[in-house]
Amino acid sequence: MDQSPSPAPKSASRSFAAFTYPAYRAQFACYVLAMMADNVEHVISYWMVFQKFHSPALAGFAVLSHWLPFLLFSVAVGGLADRVDPRRIIQWGMGLFMLASAGWGFFFVTDTLSMWGAMVLLVIHGCAGVLWQTPNQMLIYDIVSQAHLPSAVRLNATARYLGVLVGPAVGGVIMLTLGPSKGIIVNTFFYLPMVLWLFWAPARQAGAAARRLAVRGLADIIETIRAIAGYPVLTSMTLLAGLTSFMVGNAYNAQMPGFATDLGHGDPGVSYSLLLAADAAGALLAGFALEAWSRFKPTPRLAILLSALWCSSLLAFACVRYYPAALILLFAAGFFELSFNTMAQALVQLDAPVDLRGRVLGLYNMAGLGMRAFSGITVGLLGSAIGIHWSLGVSAAVLLVMLLFLHRLAMKRS
Repeated sequence: MDQSPSPAPKSASRSFAAFTYPAYRAQFACYVLAMMADNVEHVISYWMVFQKFHSPALAGFAVLSHWLPFLLFSVAVGGLADRVDPRRIIQWGMGLFMLASAGWGFFFVTDTLSMWGAMVLLVIHGCAGVLWQTPNQMLIYDIVSQAHLPSAVRLNATARYLGVLVGPAVGGVIMLTLGPSKGIIVNTFFYLPMVLWLFWAPARQAGAAARRLAVRGLADIIETIRAIAGYPVLTSMTLLAGLTSFMVGNAYNAQMPGFATDLGHGDPGVSYSLLLAADAAGALLAGFALEAWSRFKPTPRLAILLSALWCSSLLAFACVRYYPAALILLFAAGFFELSFNTMAQALVQLDAPVDLRGRVLGLYNMAGLGMRAFSGITVGLLGSAIGIHWSLGVSAAVLLVMLLFLHRLAMKRS
């Protein structure tokens, strides 16, 4: 049976064009559920760890362990996705997610959570993510046509933030109704739709592209960097992803219980969930707005400017002590974050050479996701020494200077 993407008669500029493919609609729904489960686990586990240990350093380790696997293995997993069925790789990732949620549930039920146990589960969760993201980006090529790829990329990013938005709400309801112990065990079942759908998802066409024959670790990373050196768009967007992730990333999310406590607005648990939801709601609005205005042309310079606005919003958030203002600034940060991330990712996926697609996407994810491991140091561990407000503020200010310099370089190239 031919499972290649069916040709779409509509114009490529049509809003929500990727939704014309039934397989993409199913992938979108499963992705939202899996991302929601990912964030439900974050909400429950971060809160329980914070309540038990009150350790900014452990929160920093949570960021480090979550993203370090992307730094070490993204290119290798991308090369693997070039060679084998990405659907099977994603299923292994889902299995590790389920193992992590079940592990948290065991420790919560038995009241035996220790520092080392939390660290092990955080590492398992990080390894699950690296087996999911790059192969999922590869899977999109097997579902939609090249003309509708930008729409698919934007909607996938929107699905990610829809899961981020729904996750805190669902996590909060679960903690209130079932309690964290039973709730995080129930959370394991939210990954099942993705696991099951992948058995029927569209398969790669036999002659889609020439695939590389070996996965060689560090040599692949160096070779891929050399390969994209002649592609200004790929180099500038990969550099943008690396800088933003290295300096700030999403490390402030792991510190959000501390921000909620410092802002002192009502119940800290509710305040914590609302802060996360504000960030996700801004991103969700950006995703639907960009997709509705599908003629909006992405450019490297515009992506850099949007990232500078994101950085400025976080710098202001680090400085305020007024809770409503903090919500507004996180909403703006979420809006700009999704805008520049989806724009950069779409530019990379459209420009990636066919025979190096998996490795190029892996390199981009290594920069955009793997470098977030170091934001656990710049924002998390530094927060133990000077306070989380100062650590986020200083990191955002330094990043803003870097982004302005990168924008100047992009203008010279153009």
